[in-house]
Amino acid sequence: MLEWKCLVFLAKKELLVLQSIVVFGAGGHAKTVIDVIEKQGLYRIIGLLDSNRSAHDVVYDYNILGDESWLSLHSDAIDGAIVAIGDNWTRSCIVSKLKAFVPTLSFITAIHPSAELARGSRVGVGSVVMAGAVINSDATVDEHCILYPHTSIDHDSRVGSFVSFAPQSVTGGNVSINDYTAIAIGATIAHGITIGEHSVIGAGATVLTNIPSHTIAYGTPARVIRPRGIGERYL
Repeated sequence: MLEWKCLVFLAKKELLVLQSIVVFGAGGHAKTVIDVIEKQGLYRIIGLLDSNRSAHDVVYDYNILGDESWLSLHSDAIDGAIVAIGDNWTRSCIVSKLKAFVPTLSFITAIHPSAELARGSRVGVGSVVMAGAVINSDATVDEHCILYPHTSIDHDSRVGSFVSFAPQSVTGGNVSINDYTAIAIGATIAHGITIGEHSVIGAGATVLTNIPSHTIAYGTPARVIRPRGIGERYL
């Protein structure tokens, strides 16, 4: 019986054809994304793209193939891509640039096997859900987001596109986080709170009231500290 089960497993493994992808980015964040992709076991990384690294440099045994222009010549050799850039605004600019080179380019979603996605939850293309992250019932995470290890998005919450949750940051239920906003390490967002777009919630903050767009807020309870411009760096 054990031998038969092993043969069935091997047969199924042979039937699984891994999709070929490229990863844009070769820094520290890209290493974490590569780890998620490898453990997910659905994709074969054929190489990395990076505008700031020399072609043929190697990161985690993967060659850097070139910059985004590589896609215009080799798009037929891949099934998709993912942008592994930690900064939300920079990531959005790279996604737009890649789409300009290859309008038909598909983006994959990377989800670590230890992440928990509850019934009714949804994760958009290009997003990365790392080890131990939880997305609860009917919560939605839109496109090109990052959920770092041990983050938690509670039931019926909505997270916009190009949003990032640093490790151990959590929300209550029915929370709304708008596009390009960054939630820093260990922040807690209470039930029913809305946070606007392009905002940053500081490390360890406890958010008990709504936070407007284009602001930086931190503290316990969190309060708005100052305005924030589009694309202002926060990492």
